[in-house]
Parts: sequence; C-alpha cells; structure tokens
Amino acid sequence: MKWLLWAVAAVPALMAQPEVERELDAYRRVLMDWGGLTRYGSDNAELKYDPNRVVFLGDDITENWIDFFPGKPQYLNRGITRQTTAQMLVRFRQDVIALKPKVVVIQAGTNDIASVMGPSTEGTMADHFLSMLDLAKAHGIKVVLASVTPVCDCGSKQTARRPPGKIIGLNGWLKGQAAVYLDYYSALAEGRLMRRELTADGFLPNRAGYAKMAPLAERAIAAALARE
Repeated sequence: MKWLLWAVAAVPALMAQPEVERELDAYRRVLMDWGGLTRYGSDNAELKYDPNRVVFLGDDITENWIDFFPGKPQYLNRGITRQTTAQMLVRFRQDVIALKPKVVVIQAGTNDIASVMGPSTEGTMADHFLSMLDLAKAHGIKVVLASVTPVCDCGSKQTARRPPGKIIGLNGWLKGQAAVYLDYYSALAEGRLMRRELTADGFLPNRAGYAKMAPLAERAIAAALARE
C-alpha cells in the first residue's frame, strides 16, 4: 500500500486540477475500503430473492452503463469504477454468491492492464479470473465472461495506458476460458481501436456504444441459461 500513500501525498501542487482531484479522491476511497464492500452492501441487504436474477460484476464499463436494461429489475448492476480483478474477487461472495443469481456476467481486466491499483501480471490476473469461475461453479451460478472493451485516443490518451495489443491478448485468453464468451470488443472496435462515434472519452462507451452492447449481453445470458 506504500504506493497508494505516495499517490495521495505527493501531488499537493497539482490539487487545483480537477482530474487530479478525482484521482486523489478515488485513492482515498480505496484506502478506506480496498475491495469496495461498502458500495453495494446496503442495497444487497434490502433485496428480495428473485429466481431469475442476473448480476453484472464489473468495473467502469459496467458501473457507468447508460440506460442499464430498463424494465429488467432482475438484472443487477454491480460495477465499480477503477476496480481490478483482485478487488472483484474480494467482493465476489457479497455481490454475487449471496445474491443467488442464475447467471453472473463478469466484465473485468481493463484496469489490471492499466495498472490502476499497481502492477498486475498476466498470471495473477488469470488466477483472479479462475478463482471467480471456481466460486461460481461451486455455487451453481452460470458464468458469462465478457471481453475487455477497446480504447482509442479520441478524447483522452488511453492507448498508452491500455495498449490495444494487451487488450487483444487478454480477450483471447478469456475466450479460451469461457463457457459463454461475450464479445463486446468486436462490436465496438474498428481495427484495434474503439470506434470514435461509440465513445465520448476514448474509454467509456457512450449511449450508442452501450446500445450495441446490450443485445449482445442478452444473447450471452440466454446462451448461458440454455446450457446444462
């Protein structure tokens, strides 16, 4: 955690910049609750059982989903901005298993690639994914593994932090592990980059981007439910 303390303390001269203030704010929250267990804890406690529940476990892409499946209360958004696979594994019991869903859609990896919480090796990232798959299987929850979405330098510099080659490599590994693979990447990419008209900042999809993703998610969920 030393690098987190350094990140909070080392930039007082830059505090006037809104982007830096947001970064520092995020790191402060991580220091207080690294796994993000307080983000949905109260909401989970108030839920009634739904036999058709689907949980979307994810990061920025999931939490910021515009118009998240209106009219489908059985679909629960459990995304947390800036989270990595390690943090999602910490909250997997609380935000997935305890909710007893039929399906979990796991969308993760982009922040591991970007080293948002510090360096992350391919091996440790793979271990976190495999642990989540093992936990889901042990509790009879069907899994959809979603691809990492593409990025572009369309509003902010993204490709240096999330190299397209690493995204493609991780997606290939995810596809090889998945019983049901949800390919957001192909729907959003042009070549190796995010299509400019589908993003506002080069990272998050915009309304048009999410509109392309939603039917793909629906089909993947149906495919998971259809599996014995």
